[in-house]
Amino acid sequence: MTMLALGLMVVGLLLLLLGGEALVRGASALAAAWGLSPLTIGLTVVAFGTSAPEAAVSLGSALTGREDIALGNVVGSNIFNVLLILGLSALVTPLVVSRQVIRQEMPILVAVSLLMLVFALDGQVGRIEGSVLAAGLLAYTGFAVYQGRKEGNNTAAGTAGPAQAAGAPAAAPAPRPRVALQLLYILGGLALLVLGARWFVEGAEAIARALGVSELIIALTVVAAGTSLPEVATSVVASLRGERDIAVGNVIGSNVFNLLGVLGLTAAVAPGGVGVSPEALSFDIPVMVAVAVTCLPVFLTGQIISRWEGIFFLAYYGGYLVYLVLRATNPAAQELFTNLLLWVMLPGTAVLIAFSLWQHTRERRLGRR
Repeated sequence: MTMLALGLMVVGLLLLLLGGEALVRGASALAAAWGLSPLTIGLTVVAFGTSAPEAAVSLGSALTGREDIALGNVVGSNIFNVLLILGLSALVTPLVVSRQVIRQEMPILVAVSLLMLVFALDGQVGRIEGSVLAAGLLAYTGFAVYQGRKEGNNTAAGTAGPAQAAGAPAAAPAPRPRVALQLLYILGGLALLVLGARWFVEGAEAIARALGVSELIIALTVVAAGTSLPEVATSVVASLRGERDIAVGNVIGSNVFNLLGVLGLTAAVAPGGVGVSPEALSFDIPVMVAVAVTCLPVFLTGQIISRWEGIFFLAYYGGYLVYLVLRATNPAAQELFTNLLLWVMLPGTAVLIAFSLWQHTRERRLGRR
């Protein structure tokens, strides 16, 4: 039975990856034709497309009564996206963070994370609260597209002006994508995502029962990592190709979409909303919020995620996994690790962030002299 469940997970994961790739390919081609900037494409089209597996898994889980998987998938994916994906991407090459991400996108992510925490305080994200989150996604997407088209037009005008002034011939317009083919990619990708999500969740649930591990732990680790693999591939490849706006925008946009779109739509359509377990409320959701808040000073220091900061993110994700394993297998060791986290790791993190901010402020002052 366990081997069958593992086979279901593997096949489901392959379908999720293929579906996410097809969806992103079709949507990206159409978005580029509409004149959107690379950052906007990363924040919206690519981010939403690579988050489609999370949406399929959480919606399917909530509608079949697996609320721990529905919630744990969103929370675990957001932690995974920042700590592991940005960590790996920064190890490949230091990531330059645009001013727009620092001044606009990160505060939005922090605000949405805090709002989700407030909604979860009563042990449930209800249907009305889910509708509020989903409405926020519409507003966020509309504003991002408007801003992206405006930036794209400004860039195009700035590029064309000097060439025309020098009498250079106008560049030939880029060929428009075949709309029917891109729509086929999108629809085919969605179909693969739905089927893959169903098989992946069924396999994960069977393995959780066989191992005696709670569905919340499985959702926070295996399911979250599996559904975030499209983000891993997208951000790492974007880093290798020098598309750093897409690498960072993909992660930030995916996290916003997970909270507003995935959790919002799931809570809005599921009977009774999405339940929040005491374990998730007391630790996992606060960790998700803390990770988002920590990104602000890290991104601010020189607008670069350096390699050592990437190692810092990866180390914290390793510590989080250790905590989850101890929570499931050894409560006594978990308490010891919790004390270590509270009294050593968190103060150490505060010192590192304070030092980075001080160094950044000092460098700016020296640069002005």
